[in-house]
Amino acid sequence: MATVRPFSALRPGPESAAAVSAVPYDVVSTAEARALAAGNSLSFLHVSRPEIDLPDGTDPHSEAVYARAAENFAALRRAAPLTKEKAPALYAYRLRREGREQTGIAGCCALDEYDRDVIRKHERTRKDKEDDRTRHMVRLRAQTGPVFLTYRDRRQIDALVEEAQRAAPLFDFTASDGVAHTVWRLSAEATARVAEEFRQVPLLYIADGHHRAASASRAREELRAASPSGSSGNAFDFFLAVVFPAAQVHILAYNRAVKDSEGRGPEGLLAALRSRLPVRETAPASPARKGEVSVSLGGRWYGLQLEGSAGAEGIAALDAERLQRQVLEPVFGIRDVRTDKRIDFVGGIRGTGELEKLVASGRADAAFSMFPVSLDELMAISDAGQIMPPKSTWFEPKLRDGLLIHEI
Repeated sequence: MATVRPFSALRPGPESAAAVSAVPYDVVSTAEARALAAGNSLSFLHVSRPEIDLPDGTDPHSEAVYARAAENFAALRRAAPLTKEKAPALYAYRLRREGREQTGIAGCCALDEYDRDVIRKHERTRKDKEDDRTRHMVRLRAQTGPVFLTYRDRRQIDALVEEAQRAAPLFDFTASDGVAHTVWRLSAEATARVAEEFRQVPLLYIADGHHRAASASRAREELRAASPSGSSGNAFDFFLAVVFPAAQVHILAYNRAVKDSEGRGPEGLLAALRSRLPVRETAPASPARKGEVSVSLGGRWYGLQLEGSAGAEGIAALDAERLQRQVLEPVFGIRDVRTDKRIDFVGGIRGTGELEKLVASGRADAAFSMFPVSLDELMAISDAGQIMPPKSTWFEPKLRDGLLIHEI
């Protein structure tokens, strides 16, 4: 059964929450982070991406960067200021954008349950990215951004979350990207009731934040080794998360843009695609159903029908996997999308217009607009212990860093 544990959050006050909060560290480049934080000394990007305060060209994984993160964190605690809650609590965290909303519970989840696969994964992690966040957590002795988890809906939890939202919120602001963030601190009674209800939830699933969770596990081992007692039950045995009911979670497509090393041009690529799969001469920029892929070539959208739509299960049924086997490898020679420099990935939030721009500018020769993976597919693959193809899911809207911090 799942643990969602109350914690004493380190947080900004309502008057500074909007200024402090920042997009997740891993969805922006250094240049984008620097631009977003410009003119805002309270932006949490000074902590999560501290290289923005060092000279251009600084290695973002150098010791100077982690030292600057700790320095900026200490300064932000004074300037915001950040204060620590006197009593542990759970929080309701609502995201709202363009008429869609989802509300989850913010708290701490057990790394023992992560290790035992009570908290299930669907993505491989990269050691270099784990190294980065592990060093960041250990240097700050804090987890500063939550892992995005989901679970199969439980009516009793929904009712308690609805009840919590009748109170005055702790934070309520709309970020520059148009996403409204509202957070309520649950009373001691509501916290206990919600925590008890989660004990009836058999499994949690990582939707977004595999590297944060893996890094928290590695940070625990490092901190436990340095602990005099080495005992369990410490703050570092848990990781910060927001847990959403599956019915509210929204998955967008994760699209692909490809550079053709053979220089075949739109007609040559179209002929190569036709030799492999049925191609429709016109198609919408966003495919209407699973098994269909829209392709931007030479200023036009064409439609591909992937093979094996019926009867396939697990990884083999995913459009990203079928596109890899039926198009990317045989037509473009791309065997490993993790390392091949000819392929880029474009989150669905950026829209199909971004794919058109990449092709029109010559930065890509073809762009593939995908149909989103369903949450049922993600859970089934996680339950089977399988790993999804890289860049299969884009979750939106994103949680903000710096609003609720778990000190370890």
